[in-house]
Amino acid sequence: MTFGYCHLSIIPLREEPSDKSQMVSQLLFGDVFEIIETASPNWIKIRNAYDLYEGYIDPKQQISIDSIDYISLQEPGKTNRETMLIDTQKGRILIPPACSFSLKPTEDCFVKSTEGHLNVFDASPRETLADLALTFLNAPYLWGGKTPFGIDCSGFTQSVYKMGGVKLKRDASQQAMQGEILNFIEEALPGDLAFFDNEEGNIIHVGIILNDDQIIHASGQVRIDKIDHEGIYNEELGKYTHKLRLIKHIA
Repeated sequence: MTFGYCHLSIIPLREEPSDKSQMVSQLLFGDVFEIIETASPNWIKIRNAYDLYEGYIDPKQQISIDSIDYISLQEPGKTNRETMLIDTQKGRILIPPACSFSLKPTEDCFVKSTEGHLNVFDASPRETLADLALTFLNAPYLWGGKTPFGIDCSGFTQSVYKMGGVKLKRDASQQAMQGEILNFIEEALPGDLAFFDNEEGNIIHVGIILNDDQIIHASGQVRIDKIDHEGIYNEELGKYTHKLRLIKHIA
């Protein structure tokens, strides 16, 4: 088994080994992964160490690392809370929030210097999660996206929680298996996660609770809507758009 390191700002993770295949997630700078299959000279199947999500990437968009570096780099020591410039062994790049940085000396993790502040990956006060969520406001919706340049509902919650020092799985249905369930929406505090299902009972959406019966979530764009025991109410449309299934306290 071989391993890789994401040395670019963003790498698309595709469902199938083809440029035409849909993007199911993204690797962000500093992610490390196992290479679990060489599909062709142009595609490798990988498993992201951070959330164990699998998909196909272009092998030209990664750096090979050994098992020792993989073990030492797979847990983010620090992460950034804003878009920032960094100098790497491959040159200067602009990276999105929620990237991963090692606590090792920078020369050992492909980073020479950063222009901005890095936060130690450690659980922040829960009110910080709501504040971090607001930094993504109006980011466009993008299936599989995890950044302010395009993000889906669970990519949004995963990135916000990562910036707050809490690890979430990738998909909404996976995130719904984490944390402590709350019995009533009145028990929810800013930073808690609300999950929504479809007619078949499958979890299909997630957002972050704010103050004053509001929720911030990625639907068309990252937006703020009203929430009650029925679900998300979009005042612009004058109707409920998502049916509430459960609320969980994770951080």
